[in-house]
Amino acid sequence: MGGRWVFDGHIGGIGTGSGLRAVVGIWQESPFGPFADVMVQLPSGRRILLAPAEEVAEFIAATYSFEEVRVLDVAAVLAGKWLTVDAGPLALRASVGGRALLGSLLRTVPRPVAVHTRWLAAVNPLVAAASPGTRTFGTAGNGRLEYYGVSDLHHISSAVVSWEGEDAGPLSPVSPAVTFGFSSVPPRPSLARVRTTVVEARSRRLLGPRQQGYLAERARLGGWWGR
Repeated sequence: MGGRWVFDGHIGGIGTGSGLRAVVGIWQESPFGPFADVMVQLPSGRRILLAPAEEVAEFIAATYSFEEVRVLDVAAVLAGKWLTVDAGPLALRASVGGRALLGSLLRTVPRPVAVHTRWLAAVNPLVAAASPGTRTFGTAGNGRLEYYGVSDLHHISSAVVSWEGEDAGPLSPVSPAVTFGFSSVPPRPSLARVRTTVVEARSRRLLGPRQQGYLAERARLGGWWGR
C-alpha cells in the first residue's frame, strides 16, 4: 500500500433523538478489500470504532480518534433505497430519500475531477465556508493527509436505530458535529458517494504546492491538527 491508500464507496451519517450519532462506511474497493465499519459517538461524547478485522481497526484508529475500538462482525448492506447495518451493539435500518441539491451540483463535476486530490485541496476553503464543519482536505493522525471526494449526496428520510438493545430515538440532525477527525458529516442525515484518499504527508513527492503550503502553515501554528 505504500504511502497512499484509496477507499471507494459510501458514507452514511445519522443522528438520533438520544444524541447518539453514527457514521457508516461501506467500502466496495479498498486496500483491505470490501468491508464496512461504523464510527459511533455516544451522547457523552465517547467515540467508539466498530471494525470487522484487526488490520482494518489498526489503520482506522491510526487515522482517526477514538476512546474505544471494538473488532466484531460488521454487516452493512446498501440495497435500493435501504441501508441496513448490524454491528454488535448497533442495529440500524434507514430509508434513503431523494438527491440533495448539493448532490445535484456535485454531479455536474466529472467524477475523475471530483475525487482528484489537487481539486479537493483547491476547493476545501469554499466547502468550509459553505458548510461549517465539513472539509474536503485536512490532516489526520500519524502525519497523514486525507481527502474526501464526494460525487453524489442523498438525504436519509427515516431510520430506526438501536444501541445495546435500546431504541436510540427518532432520526435527528447530526448535532453536535462528530469529532473523529478534521471533518464532520453534513448536519442533515445523508448518504454520500465518496472516494477517500489517505496520504503519508512525509511522502512529499505525492503533494502539490498547495498541500505543501498547508502543511507548512499547520506546522507554524503548532503541529498536527485533526485528532
